[in-house]
Amino acid sequence: MKYYLLLLNFLLVHFVTAQIVSSAEDEAIFKTRLLQIQEVETSSFNEHLLEVGKTFLGTPYVEKTLEFGKTEALVINFRGLDCTTFVENTLAISLLQKQEKTDFSSFTDNLKTIRYRNGILDGYSSRLHYFTDWIRNNEEKGLVKDITADLGGIELNKSINFMGTHRELYPFLSDDTNYQRIIETETSLAKKTLCYLPQKEIKKSEAYMKSGDIIALATSIKGLDVTHTGIAFKKPNGRIHLLHASSSGEVKITEVPLVDYLKKVKNNIGIIVARPMP
Repeated sequence: MKYYLLLLNFLLVHFVTAQIVSSAEDEAIFKTRLLQIQEVETSSFNEHLLEVGKTFLGTPYVEKTLEFGKTEALVINFRGLDCTTFVENTLAISLLQKQEKTDFSSFTDNLKTIRYRNGILDGYSSRLHYFTDWIRNNEEKGLVKDITADLGGIELNKSINFMGTHRELYPFLSDDTNYQRIIETETSLAKKTLCYLPQKEIKKSEAYMKSGDIIALATSIKGLDVTHTGIAFKKPNGRIHLLHASSSGEVKITEVPLVDYLKKVKNNIGIIVARPMP
């Protein structure tokens, strides 16, 4: 019931302009986030990104907020986040510091660049739906660097085709054009290998990970690359915890280290790590 009330509220107060779905309330929250960050001193971009992420603590988890209307639009919603939109919004706001900008329009430009293939919004299939594809494309843009192999990751040959084989789960795929383009994307992904750091190797690699690194949870589920994502939070004792939009309710930090958290995640095989490179 909580999810449906939040989604209904989202639909009622947002407006669509030039392929952007936004609201005055979200813009106000954006300005509040910037004010909060100005009061925090950080020594690196990674630390800055973590502090931006922490301003979202307590924000409700809401799934499918990007599935809006009949055509793809840049959806901006700070009042309800899923794991991917949490990471995207955090990175988009963080980039403003390096750009020396504070306006909402620059934020929306950053978000579009991050969310869509080559930064171009061209329909539903242009959104980077698979997170390994998201990492690769944002690496090409110079925004992140996949450091999984550097941490000791291993390669995995796996078909990434969950959307194409589960068409009924995605309303936008009822459109044949959208569906065919997703199939084309999946065909391209089939030519690439997936690199992940196995669960048993994570603890000894924590020394080389930083707060602010983007962490994706690799899965054994057929057709999927990852099931969840968040931001690394390195505690003073050196242990890595996960700052994430948890499906259990809200944006939070895991009470236990990431290694222990993963032991309870069904079908998890390890992680993929991307370092922000503004």
